[in-house]
Amino acid sequence: MDFAPSPRSAELTERVRTFMRDEIAPVEPAVHQEIVRRREAGEDRWTPSPVIGELKARARAAGLWNLFLPVEHAGRYAADFGTDGGEGLSNVDYAPIAEAMGSSMLAPLVFNCNAPDTGNMEVLLRYGSDEQRARWLEPLLAGEIRSAFCMTEPEVASSDATNMAATAVLDGDDVIINGTKWFSTGVGNPECRILIFMGVTDPTADRHARHTMVLVPIDTPGVRVDRLLTTMGYHDEPLGHGEVSFDDVRVPASNIILGPGRANEIAQGRLGPGRVHHCMRAIGLAERALELGVRRALERTAFGRPLAKLGGNSERIADARIAINRSRLLVLHAAWLLDQGLTSGRAERRGMSSGRAERRGISAAAVSAVSEIKVEVPNMALDVIDLAIQLHGGAGLTDDFPLAAAWVGARSLRLADGPDEVHRGVVARIELGKYRNGGHR
Repeated sequence: MDFAPSPRSAELTERVRTFMRDEIAPVEPAVHQEIVRRREAGEDRWTPSPVIGELKARARAAGLWNLFLPVEHAGRYAADFGTDGGEGLSNVDYAPIAEAMGSSMLAPLVFNCNAPDTGNMEVLLRYGSDEQRARWLEPLLAGEIRSAFCMTEPEVASSDATNMAATAVLDGDDVIINGTKWFSTGVGNPECRILIFMGVTDPTADRHARHTMVLVPIDTPGVRVDRLLTTMGYHDEPLGHGEVSFDDVRVPASNIILGPGRANEIAQGRLGPGRVHHCMRAIGLAERALELGVRRALERTAFGRPLAKLGGNSERIADARIAINRSRLLVLHAAWLLDQGLTSGRAERRGMSSGRAERRGISAAAVSAVSEIKVEVPNMALDVIDLAIQLHGGAGLTDDFPLAAAWVGARSLRLADGPDEVHRGVVARIELGKYRNGGHR
């Protein structure tokens, strides 16, 4: 297996890093401070700073736009809205680019590679109708609007999507939607125009065929953003995580994505690459935290010695470097497996039926690898960020440095796209399946 980026990927990664150094880094502290000032003054802090719009325009003009687009979607969308060359990138090629962007809170937004928009755009690319793509995908690719994904619910254990209580019921040529969703990232931003809603359509169907995904414009009557939630005290402006109510919301049945009862199929296709993106960004975040921590350890002294030479800090710094490198290799392995598209026959021998593997479009080996990184990487990032906070002392707990917000982001990632416990269960089930009924590798 070869994890080396292609020449195009290496060149794009370097260009992204240069743009971040020259264009984003000089203004990012001021953008953050303005959000804090608005928050403290009780002013609007959800409308994005004009600086972000200016950076987006320069990034697109530089050909650094929609870098997440998958290689299989080369063509008109990649040519009109994508990166230089009019081609998408493989998961392995996108990985170092996502890592580079992960070191900045602004960069993913500036390059139009911000979650949940990337996942929503991939849903429309893979499964949307021509009408849905024209109305919603193209404005998203152009960066003219934002989106949100409404799946998690406050009243059920949403780690099991089959617990879902919200409904999307067919009524002639319409769909009637009812329920409450929360942690719908992006709804705080006034540029959010479209929601992808997941709800139960047929409660009597197989548990993986009950749910439907529907496109719901946020201004549809009956849609209400009840509140914007904090994550450990942070609102994550200018995107936000909302609690959204749907009260007899009626939209055309043509807003259904792919077809009734096919939401689980779409979700699995959406989440695999998205988890790789999340994990690569988290590695970039850990790299940034380690850099800040090491610089602090070299600049500050206590008891007559640099912090780096006190209390085993040198060994902790070494352990952090080893952990980051280990995690990066695991993510690249997962990305490579996704790119390989291993056969369903091998998937069956690995403990998953060929039918399930084909529905997901990836092998059981890739499914396991993606779940492995979802456990490993956020926990690694938390440890590295915690070390950096410790090296900064009390300052690390404040908004004077990005470490507290980084820790919250890494901690929330252990729940986003499935909690650790669910992913460990997936890994264990596939591992046990290798040897069940006398089987072997």
